Amino acid sequence: MDISNVIAIAGMPGLYKVVAQAKNGVIVESLVDKKRVPAFNSHKISALPDISIYTTSEDMPLKDVLQKVFDKEKGEKCPDPKTLDEKGLRAYMAEVLPEYDEERVHVSDLRKLFSWYNMLHGAGLLTAEEKKEDGDKKIVSEEKSKQPSLKKDTASKPQAKTNAPKVKAQGVRKTGTA
Repeated sequence: MDISNVIAIAGMPGLYKVVAQAKNGVIVESLVDKKRVPAFNSHKISALPDISIYTTSEDMPLKDVLQKVFDKEKGEKCPDPKTLDEKGLRAYMAEVLPEYDEERVHVSDLRKLFSWYNMLHGAGLLTAEEKKEDGDKKIVSEEKSKQPSLKKDTASKPQAKTNAPKVKAQGVRKTGTA
């Protein structure tokens, strides 16, 4: 699941994928209709990796919550949040993330979360998370430690130390008079 370049823009419906950098903002592409529009510096832009959900202990990143919904739904879309009432949304969220903070997470946040999930699913950005085993990492790190180091030994050569402070050189300022 790679949502690193997906953003939400306040005042604009849906989610957007960052396509290019512009002089005074970014060019984004809608995940729903694939239209490209500029997003200026004056827009309030939120990157999805920066968003998290309140829980009773620590806040959980949105990526992890989306992964839990993906696992619960076994890779399918979740129910349409517009058809569920408040109790239905809260019950569904309690199944996905039992430790979410019911007081600080509003119903509008849940509607947005599940609609974003369906948009990301429709765009094909949600995939199963591949977990690597710790054993593989240990083997790779052991192999690297057995290889000889190519760095030169700088500890054997004494270096002169000076107590003079480092001063940044400044250029000559031209005033325009001769």
